[in-house]
Amino acid sequence: MTRLYADEVFAPLDRDYHVERVAGGNETEVYRTDDQAYVIKLKSDLGGTVADSVELAREMRFAAERFTECLGSNHSIPSYYLISRDSDGHVQVLVLQPFLAQARQLYDIDYSTLSKAERVCIASQLRDIISRSLVFYRNTGSMPDLYGRTSTSKAERAHLNKTHMLPWRLWSFLVRRNLLRSHNLMLTDAPERRIILVDYDIVRRSKLYKRVYYAVRWFLFWRDHTLIELMRRSGFVPKRQKPSKKKQG
Repeated sequence: MTRLYADEVFAPLDRDYHVERVAGGNETEVYRTDDQAYVIKLKSDLGGTVADSVELAREMRFAAERFTECLGSNHSIPSYYLISRDSDGHVQVLVLQPFLAQARQLYDIDYSTLSKAERVCIASQLRDIISRSLVFYRNTGSMPDLYGRTSTSKAERAHLNKTHMLPWRLWSFLVRRNLLRSHNLMLTDAPERRIILVDYDIVRRSKLYKRVYYAVRWFLFWRDHTLIELMRRSGFVPKRQKPSKKKQG
């Protein structure tokens, strides 16, 4: 079912301010333009003054440029940054990216239906992405988020970020999520079969938190190598993570 959202923040990109919500993550709401040419990413929780938004846009653009350099143009897409005022008067940063109509997130891929050649191609690309990320981590102390998290609505995102959901988030982060079920990596349709990163956000936490976070990610990459090899050989991948149950209202 199509879900349209109206807000003056979309005025630079849409005449009637109405856009379709197509996805959501840990911090971001993702919308699609009427012509289906672009997606619009909005972090409404980060809205502030004009000066704050300009600084945030510069920070986001710098991070995207670094992560694009890390993975290379073959695994990246361009990002454009606009500053706009929403219906509540808050100044927001909008991120504009090409809409990949002929691609699906790795989370949705049924690997058992792929040919051996396709699985080998995917495995090779994922190993290259891991290798590039680790080199970047050693050189900079940072790396792109190759995994991601999804939410079906703003309400669910707020629910999942509550304190009592911390055990679920840790279980999801350490056990349930893996690179073959990524929300941030997309696979283009045949015959190209190219894996592309679509999220270029940085980790907005303390230095200690980031050290622990990236160290755990480094460790999980080695687990993912095993899963990638299993996928390459047999087409088997652990089942998709089921949505969390929550009370309504």
